[in-house]
Amino acid sequence: MSPLLRRDKNPGPKPADRTVTLVAKPGCHLCDDAREVIVRVTSELGAAFEEKDITQDEELYRRYWEQIPVTLVDGRQHDFWRVDEKRLRAALGA
Repeated sequence: MSPLLRRDKNPGPKPADRTVTLVAKPGCHLCDDAREVIVRVTSELGAAFEEKDITQDEELYRRYWEQIPVTLVDGRQHDFWRVDEKRLRAALGA
């Protein structure tokens, strides 16, 4: 059978099995914009959403200070500064 016609038996995790993390800081307008997109997408798809304050975590501060807001999908960096809704949906398998 042609690879183009064959269905993948393991399509990957469903959106409801994924976690999106926003690494942000208080008073950050880009963080507010990112949060709005992430909340909308995760709510619609059933993915988990969590937010971490970079000012309260030394490791996150060291890793991401110049990139906030940072979006992680299942703990891996997905985006920074801005969140592209279409790209986030694709990353979640929608």
